[in-house]
Amino acid sequence: MLEEVERWLTRRSWSAADRPLGRLMAAKRGTTISVVLPALDEESTVGEIVTVIRRELMEATALVDELVVIDSGSSDRTAEVAAAAGARVVHRDAILPRIPAVPGKGEVLWRSLMVTSGDIVCFVDADLREFSADFVSGIVGPLLTDPEVQFVKAMYDRPLGPGFDPPASGRTPGQGGRVTELVARPLLNLHWPQLAGFVQPLGGEYAARRSLLERLPFPVGYGVELGLLVDALHTVGLDALAQVDVGSRKHRHQDGQALGRMAAAIYRTAQLRLSRGHLVRPALTQFVRGEGGFEPRTYTVDTDERPPMREIGEYAARRAA
Repeated sequence: MLEEVERWLTRRSWSAADRPLGRLMAAKRGTTISVVLPALDEESTVGEIVTVIRRELMEATALVDELVVIDSGSSDRTAEVAAAAGARVVHRDAILPRIPAVPGKGEVLWRSLMVTSGDIVCFVDADLREFSADFVSGIVGPLLTDPEVQFVKAMYDRPLGPGFDPPASGRTPGQGGRVTELVARPLLNLHWPQLAGFVQPLGGEYAARRSLLERLPFPVGYGVELGLLVDALHTVGLDALAQVDVGSRKHRHQDGQALGRMAAAIYRTAQLRLSRGHLVRPALTQFVRGEGGFEPRTYTVDTDERPPMREIGEYAARRAA
């Protein structure tokens, strides 16, 4: 590990317990915070997450000013459950309608900047179970207390749940995050070694100053977390990035083929940042067993990126209003 990264780990890695809520409220001083949950078919989990944030961070204390769920075209009751729990729900297609929406998590996060107003924007995945308010308060804390910090990622254990371990084994601490360990971490260590200190570079829980997010391009798909992290490094430097330990993250795990498609999108995102010249073939072929043997299935790898939001006319007009 680079000496620079070792120093960074001692200066820019914290625990959520290091900044109690009272300290955060004293440091808030008019800074507004928006929490965004991107959601696609998450009716079983989104309500509890919204409930915890509202109860602990908006009613018991006024740390969070705005809580928005962006529905990415759910076919279940995600929108109704989120609204009933107290979130403002906005459908992806209702945001910037002149720009046709494409499927993808990054697309939703990018559009969320248009319908939120906080000085700090905090993203939280909507499939978390046993959710703790530390996932929000922990990662906004450094942004409130240290003006030099621009971008904060959560770090945590990611246990594999039932269905991925042998039935008797329960949960295995630290064995989740397979795409992180097999794809993202090697890519970062080889090509962006300054980012080698991030425990969960692909984690979906992170917070940043709006003034930074509006300057960054957003990959539309699964590459968004790696893309934002790499681009933030190049935009504001390593010392403006940080991470906070929030404990354990429990969520729904995807099967191996879905992880393969995610890995391809992440590799593509990295490749685009390494070279804007020759590009790898943006497709991935996988195999499933059918009646006649193994059958190929080819998927397009996410290749689109949305431009920095400050370049969008509607956003500039809203911010000026």
